[in-house]
Amino acid sequence: MGYVKWFCALVGFMYGRFWGGVMGYLIGSAIESMLLASPKSMDDRYDRYQTRSPREGFMYSLMILSAHIIQADGKIMHSEMEFMRRFIRENFGESTVAKGEKILKDCFSLRKSKGEAVWRTQLDAACGRIAQTMPSEHRLQLISFLAEVAKADGTMTKVEQDALRQIASALGLNPGVVDQLFAMGGNSLEDDYKVLGISPDATDEEVRQAYRKMVIQYHPDKVATLGDDVKEAATRKIQEINEAKERIYRARNMR
Repeated sequence: MGYVKWFCALVGFMYGRFWGGVMGYLIGSAIESMLLASPKSMDDRYDRYQTRSPREGFMYSLMILSAHIIQADGKIMHSEMEFMRRFIRENFGESTVAKGEKILKDCFSLRKSKGEAVWRTQLDAACGRIAQTMPSEHRLQLISFLAEVAKADGTMTKVEQDALRQIASALGLNPGVVDQLFAMGGNSLEDDYKVLGISPDATDEEVRQAYRKMVIQYHPDKVATLGDDVKEAATRKIQEINEAKERIYRARNMR
């Protein structure tokens, strides 16, 4: 981006010699500052939230990524926004609702005013920062909540699923975790296998290994620092994993 000020300086020098070059350099520097202001300010804001506590960093990260999922299909649905308000109220407190909604709207405005290229750069930077500062268990909870956001309007489009997989990959997670999350709560044996991330032709030992891996990944104690509500959400995930495992064990006559 540093080439802008030097280009303006060259143009200014051609028309106004020394002082024209100086003026061009200053104008170019101002342009660069405006172009970089929004992404930088958002990164700085993430730093402040993350410094205060893992919980506030988690909340801010969730708002940034939720904004991307809400807009994935090109529409901002009332049901999705209401879901976010209710989620923030129940999980972070009434006093945080206005703050969370403002972050969402800031993200929407950034994407609209700066365009997809700048927004994508910002999103990738946010995901990279999250991947560096959050353990994998916290990142799994982020993806888990984002899946709920995507389901809020009662439909799950391919573009939303693709957006979730892209975010999972950018967070350093296996994109397949998205399919596992969508399969939780399903009513078929096929869904149960997807929950464990294995195919129906897996061996009994592979089933056991997949189950143990899921329990370790989603163990509630690993997200205890994010608060009791997040820990309870992880506990519900463990229950769904256990139910899937039990149905598979019965179908295979395993113990």
